[in-house]
Amino acid sequence: MTLVVPGAAQRAAHSRAPERPTWLPAWPAASILALYPLWWALGLGVLIFPIMAVPMLVMLVRRRAAGRALRLPPGFGWWALFLAAVVISIAALGADPAGTVVEHATDRLVAVVYRFGMYASLTVLLVYTGNLTEAELPRRRLVRLLGWLFVVTVAGGLLGMVAGRFEFTSPVEWLLPSGVRGKGFVQSLVHPYAAQIMDLVGGEKPRPAAPWGYTNTWGNNFCLLMGWLVVAAWATRRAGTKLLAVLCLGIAIVPAVVSLNRGLWIGIGVVVLYVAVRYVLMGRLWIIGAVGLAAAGLVIALLATPLGDVVNARLDNGKSNGVRSFLVQRAVDGFVESPIIGYGSTRNTIGGRNSIAVGESSECERCGNFTVGGNGQLWQLMYAHGTVGTVAYLGFFCYGLWRFRRDRTAIGIAGSAAIVSSFSAMLWYNATPTPLAFMFLAYALLWRNHIEGDAHAR
Repeated sequence: MTLVVPGAAQRAAHSRAPERPTWLPAWPAASILALYPLWWALGLGVLIFPIMAVPMLVMLVRRRAAGRALRLPPGFGWWALFLAAVVISIAALGADPAGTVVEHATDRLVAVVYRFGMYASLTVLLVYTGNLTEAELPRRRLVRLLGWLFVVTVAGGLLGMVAGRFEFTSPVEWLLPSGVRGKGFVQSLVHPYAAQIMDLVGGEKPRPAAPWGYTNTWGNNFCLLMGWLVVAAWATRRAGTKLLAVLCLGIAIVPAVVSLNRGLWIGIGVVVLYVAVRYVLMGRLWIIGAVGLAAAGLVIALLATPLGDVVNARLDNGKSNGVRSFLVQRAVDGFVESPIIGYGSTRNTIGGRNSIAVGESSECERCGNFTVGGNGQLWQLMYAHGTVGTVAYLGFFCYGLWRFRRDRTAIGIAGSAAIVSSFSAMLWYNATPTPLAFMFLAYALLWRNHIEGDAHAR
């Protein structure tokens, strides 16, 4: 016979500490994507990533404290090594390589802290999104959010075309002291504008930038996001949605051409070629006809409209080629001089490729301080973080491509295509922060696709 003391069970229950929730809400990650135009207009823009990283990190810690294991993405050791290389390379921040402007290490620290803060914030985004379950944030919804951002990119491109000088003072900008908000670096973070005004083909012309801040970033994100619109549209049974997606892709050609962004044009070709090869290897030969039809339509559009003249003018005017070659050579020279850990950050050259004079003049309009490592993620990795950082960065994404190479789903092909396109983009675009965020989200989708596939197989 067991003696039962009235109320003992209740007292025991109350004596236990309340269980912490182990679920992860989707809103920190989803709101970044769904509301990005709002963040841009408020002046938060890329700052939303470190802001949202705080609640994401808190929730990950709470989940771990509650006894739930946290998954790390496959190959995460490579990325951890890269972050370590970024920190270690700070030791060389005070070095002044030949031909660069002499500065104190503390003067370079702001850019280093900003860059590392973004790397850390996006790492939290990767881990958080990868640990979300289908019940918390379905993969299909995440794909739709990324497809939505492609629509936003196209809309921003059209805005840059028709209102190239559109800009305004954001609420965040108003709150900053006048001495702070006037600085170029701060302006790039909090001041919304539609386009960058540049003289590339004769006369100043707007090049789409909204809502990503820079024309090059706009082009990079265009390539990283375009595949998700296709996946999202073809996952639905609604013919109207598919038609709107096709219409959006057709319209997207216009700002893509007007942007005068040759890297973007190459990136689109890389994405299309990669997807076509994957489908051919799967035996779906109809993709050859689809690509041929799309290419024929593009050629006709270029011949029948002024867009063809824009392409020809850009190909005939390679004003940036000399500067890029100059900076690539400087990056390689710096890499040779400090091959292991690099120099911790970028450097400004003394003068430019045509003169050692600092600043532009009527006699030398191409003179001025150029940023070594500012013309492509690969060159920045080599120059700022040396062999260790470069190999670790590339190793992480290459490992992901190899690990998920057998994923033949639409998400698998679109995700790997986005990462492959980033390899070509790193020759002329920098990845921090939004392109790297979309590379990580592609990685997270590949990772979750793999987990769900294993679960179904069991």
